[in-house]
Amino acid sequence: MNFVATLTDPKFLIAVFAAIAAGAIVFTLGSSLLGNRSQIKQRIKRVALEREKLRAEEMSRLRGGSREAEPRSIRRVAGKEYMTKVVQRFDLQKAFADENTVEQLARAGYRGQGPLTTFLFARFVTPFALFFVGLFYMQFTVFAANPLWQNALYALFVGMLGAYLPNVLLKNRTVKRQQSIRRAWPDALDLMLLCVESGMSVEHAFKRVSKEVGMQSAELAEELTLTTAELSFLEDRTRAFDNLGRRTGLDNVKSVMTALIQADRHGTSVGTSLRVMAEEGREARMMEAEKKAAALPPKLTVPLILFFLPVLFIVIISPAMIRVFSGGSGG
Repeated sequence: MNFVATLTDPKFLIAVFAAIAAGAIVFTLGSSLLGNRSQIKQRIKRVALEREKLRAEEMSRLRGGSREAEPRSIRRVAGKEYMTKVVQRFDLQKAFADENTVEQLARAGYRGQGPLTTFLFARFVTPFALFFVGLFYMQFTVFAANPLWQNALYALFVGMLGAYLPNVLLKNRTVKRQQSIRRAWPDALDLMLLCVESGMSVEHAFKRVSKEVGMQSAELAEELTLTTAELSFLEDRTRAFDNLGRRTGLDNVKSVMTALIQADRHGTSVGTSLRVMAEEGREARMMEAEKKAAALPPKLTVPLILFFLPVLFIVIISPAMIRVFSGGSGG
């Protein structure tokens, strides 16, 4: 009777229902928290798998490219053994290279120890080669009547000019490469903005843009591909962005990389930073086009005076002169 009375007691039923409700609330909240935690773990796992996949693709691409170039690289290394010996024998790296030489070669598209050895060897050998070639040419062709010491003096001057020839060629290569990157960079920045705003990560955006911009600028595609590999390999992402700015040597690229570094460091929106930089890039391109258009009339002044005006005067005056001279001869 006491048990039945306890079960039918309103206070007892209220306590039981309250306990059941509290248990249901705890179970619901606990299951939601555990479910969110499991979803977060799954998302982290998927991101890690995607990163590993991207790293594996880059490694396979690099290994595949090295395998294709393996026979050529073997012959190239065998052919450059004498360059390495000359550079080490005369310690040319201390004589001709400084802390900016490697960066200058990278801006021209030459990376690694091989291009550095070739550049130092060229700077050492080119003056002597041009001296002997110039001396032979002057002594046996145009200046054969001159004495040997005079031709040797002329050849020495040619050899001194040859000392600057590797630097001039490197500068020319760097300028052409930077022009190609500068022309394609605004379009690449717009594509990168579209990729980031569509939900892609920065690594996938760089990888996608490097594939799309390759038809317009192979140099920029190469730099973006290398940055993609660095984003996958390096622990600090800011180093990859900073390396891209230093390799290109362009102010607009450095400003975008600085914005990406600040966004990654302070947690701001990458899309907003890219949008602002893309607008500035389009404005800079329009200003450059207007500058070229404004500089066109002064550039056309000299050709107009030298080539167009004399022909115009001849066409205008020739009929009158022909009539005058023909009338005078008839009288």
